[in-house]
Amino acid sequence: MEEPLVLDTLAQDEIDIFEDPAGTDPAVLFDAAYRTFAGPVHGYLKARGLDDPEAVTQDVFLAFYPRIGSLTGGAQGAKSLLFSIAHARMVDHYRRLERRPQLTPYDPLTDGRTTPSAEDHAVELTSGAAAMLEGLSEEHQEVLALRVVADLSIDQVAAIMGKSAGAVKQLQRRALQNLKLQTLKRNQANNE
Repeated sequence: MEEPLVLDTLAQDEIDIFEDPAGTDPAVLFDAAYRTFAGPVHGYLKARGLDDPEAVTQDVFLAFYPRIGSLTGGAQGAKSLLFSIAHARMVDHYRRLERRPQLTPYDPLTDGRTTPSAEDHAVELTSGAAAMLEGLSEEHQEVLALRVVADLSIDQVAAIMGKSAGAVKQLQRRALQNLKLQTLKRNQANNE
């Protein structure tokens, strides 16, 4: 039976700190508020259905700390302030949830599209570009991949390839010429 009396005495000591906060270190007031009210604030947030009540409890106390200097009303004032901050955080949580779009999982069995998807089209385009580069030399492929695909400057490509900027310009010009010739040949073969 002595234990509850000891706990009540400790809780009362924590609460008494708020009755005359003038000259008291804000860290001591914060510590007392945390030890006294963190459990109830966490319980409130958990009961209201927040996803992460522990994190929001920490946010509540972080918002409470700068206001300790202007705190009035003793322990009840601290409690009122803490729970008003907790309530505001809870309202913010539900407002964010309302604004979040509702996501529906993709089910390929119910997909009734008759045309290829954009993803399929993109894969075809990239495979076509790779096929076009296949007919070029390794150096030509590399310079076009770095300049066109990676969108790097001539100086950057020169540093990567270990060549001078002039050599990279020349390689790019020749690669584009070869690519143009291959494309013309391919188009002629398709038209015949």
